[in-house]
Amino acid sequence: MLTIRDITFTLEGRRLFDGASATIPAGHKVGVVGRNGTGKTTLFRLIRGEWVLDGGEIEVPRQARIGGVAQEAPASDVSLIDTVLAADTERAALMDAAETETDGARIAEIHTRLQDIDAHSAEARAAAILSGLGFDTAAQARPCKDFSGGWRMRVALAAVLFSQPDVLLLDEPTNYLDLEGTVWLENFLARYPHTALVISHDRGLLNRSVGGILHLDAQRLTYYQGNYDQFDRMRRAQLEQQVAAKKKQDAQRAHLQSFVDRFRAKASKAKQAQSRIKMLERMQPVAGVVESSVAQFSFPQPEELSPPIVSMRDAKVGYGGLPVLAGLDLRIDQDDRIALLGANGQGKSTLSKLIAGRLAPQDGQIVSSSKLRIGYFAQHQLDELHADETPLQHLRALRPEEPPAKLRARLAAGGIGAEIAETEVRRLSGGQKARLAMLIATLDAPHLMILDEPTNHLDIESREALVMALTEYSGAVILVSHDPHLVEAVADRLWLVKDGAVRPYDDDMDAYRRMLLSERGGKPAREEKPKPKPKAEVRRQTAPLKSELAKAEERIAKLEEMRDKIDSSLADPRLYERGDTERQEMLRKKRAEVMDGLDRAEAIWLDVSARLEAAGG
Repeated sequence: MLTIRDITFTLEGRRLFDGASATIPAGHKVGVVGRNGTGKTTLFRLIRGEWVLDGGEIEVPRQARIGGVAQEAPASDVSLIDTVLAADTERAALMDAAETETDGARIAEIHTRLQDIDAHSAEARAAAILSGLGFDTAAQARPCKDFSGGWRMRVALAAVLFSQPDVLLLDEPTNYLDLEGTVWLENFLARYPHTALVISHDRGLLNRSVGGILHLDAQRLTYYQGNYDQFDRMRRAQLEQQVAAKKKQDAQRAHLQSFVDRFRAKASKAKQAQSRIKMLERMQPVAGVVESSVAQFSFPQPEELSPPIVSMRDAKVGYGGLPVLAGLDLRIDQDDRIALLGANGQGKSTLSKLIAGRLAPQDGQIVSSSKLRIGYFAQHQLDELHADETPLQHLRALRPEEPPAKLRARLAAGGIGAEIAETEVRRLSGGQKARLAMLIATLDAPHLMILDEPTNHLDIESREALVMALTEYSGAVILVSHDPHLVEAVADRLWLVKDGAVRPYDDDMDAYRRMLLSERGGKPAREEKPKPKPKAEVRRQTAPLKSELAKAEERIAKLEEMRDKIDSSLADPRLYERGDTERQEMLRKKRAEVMDGLDRAEAIWLDVSARLEAAGG
């Protein structure tokens, strides 16, 4: 069990945690969510003990191993498979000792322990993990130095997964994976035998791989049972209840204050006014909902072109005379939403560059509309932004003839508010840089947008805003993404880029997921049905709940009876004929109090009913 108890922490003068608490049961897989900048990565550093808390404590089981991916694997001469095997330090030490030990009893102990930790299957397990993350058998034998930083990050991820720490901490692990690697990781995490905490903005991963959500908001932590969609529903319901409670209390306060203001100075009403003042003082304020709104995306709409806007016939493309893709017979219309499927290295980026006109075909024919405008967004474009310039300066360089007010309006439409329009790019978050790069890519109202991993730096709410904007956009979209949720929400056609060819994929993403797991040696994780509890245990657990439910029902019945009597009195014409305004006011106030009590009693009844149902009663 991982226990976070009343922690407080301030970083660079900003309070990130203030009395935050949460308990993570042993063996649970938990998604850690929250807006960018709220402190999720900081929480991982505090759990690992890298930083010292200002107050509170974090308890990890004694001798529990905590593991995570801190940096990419070194560019060494060591092969990928040996790099991963070395991550299990106990096995490595035992294997070394077995080679040098001369004492017979000690040799027997070493081999017994090696058998206990299943050391002899280690190479097969390591190879399976590397394969799942996209390394074939030949690649696994190559040295780490042969691979780029992004691929070495995968090796580092493979190493920590192989070592199976008791508490696994993963911070945005899909940022350096393709869709295929993401699907494999989802399945792996769902089956992981120990506790795992995963910071992720990938809704699909959080729905398929975790059974709990740890939400960081307003410097506090709240743990929710269930996947992300279940958390989202509960969170929305809580916010709606909070808004309703605040509205009701504000109305009650206004009513009481009105009475006090009217009758405070009147001697005959002074005692009643004082009573209401005390009621106001005793009333616990319901906090208002403060949810920072997510900046929306808004793409300029292009004029309509005659179809097709791009067509290819027997086209071939590659580098240095060597083809990567051949036999391309493809057509793109302006209303197309196409996602490119296929592992990294198969040619998705090459195809994107060919469509964008950044690569010329080696053979065959490619024809584009003469008026076609293409917007191209890729991750490397974030590096092409000028670090010492502001977003406003970037747009001014592209639109020197436009007045500052129009440039600011363009920035606002792209989700870059006035507060950061004149902030140097070096000081912007990854999500803000991504918004700026996307704004630049779509500045000319393109008829076709090519989006290569557009969500790497966006939180879940911003990803949903991007989905909404793409739905409203009237041009074509070519999408490359490791986010299955984005692919499913945006694309209506799938193209599979594989083995030097591009073919329509006529099945859906669920079928593609199953195909990938089959190819990479995985099996879809099955939900284990809980074993039924013994009847005696069910009775023991449900008896107090049934008693509590009966009390709640009795309370509801009494309050409904009181409400009916008050309604009867209020409906009596004689009450108004007598002109007894004081009694009328008293009855209305009493009815409001009864209805408030009835709302609370019904809420208790619903809560107890849900707990009773969950307990099997």
